[in-house]
Amino acid sequence: MTPLDNARPTHPEADTARARVSLEIRQELIDNMKVLRAFAISLTRNTSRADDLVQETVLKAWANIHRFEPGTNMRAWLFTILRNSFYSERRKARREVADQDDVLSGQIACKPEHDGHAQLRDFRRAFNMLPAEQREVIVLIGVLQHSYEDAAKMCGVQIGTIKSRLNRGRARLADLMQLDSEEALELTDGATAAVMSANRGTAL
Repeated sequence: MTPLDNARPTHPEADTARARVSLEIRQELIDNMKVLRAFAISLTRNTSRADDLVQETVLKAWANIHRFEPGTNMRAWLFTILRNSFYSERRKARREVADQDDVLSGQIACKPEHDGHAQLRDFRRAFNMLPAEQREVIVLIGVLQHSYEDAAKMCGVQIGTIKSRLNRGRARLADLMQLDSEEALELTDGATAAVMSANRGTAL
């Protein structure tokens, strides 16, 4: 069972739209749940909250399916709903978490001489230290291969802002992992992809 099974559109136009929704569109929603979950984890850094956020996103999407234009980018639409929900909740909470960069960065090994699993663990910790705005851009562009233009639309900012966040995020990861500049781009995107893959887990 997926969140769609219990969802009910709330907009007056949605009842008619729901009747018109093809099985292909419904399946497309379901097919995007794994990557949606990985994106949610990259923002929340908490699997339980990420699962709640994905369910909330899918329910909102299904309730507003009449707004979706078949043939357009379903994933971008879902990501926009998810990130808007995340940042809306964060603004309401207004809870500031103490910056632990100095403590955690000291615990991340420089050029670790251990196995790949340990390196991935170190990278995950470094990645989680980045601001959410930088994490999401690294995921959207470095891992999911969205264009700067698409990422800017999803995040509701200018392309220059996206490029700046991406560069700062990659630079910070390289600094935390003590990588050479030549290694930084390939390794940070590759490691982020590995973390995303691990985060996908099973479909909701």
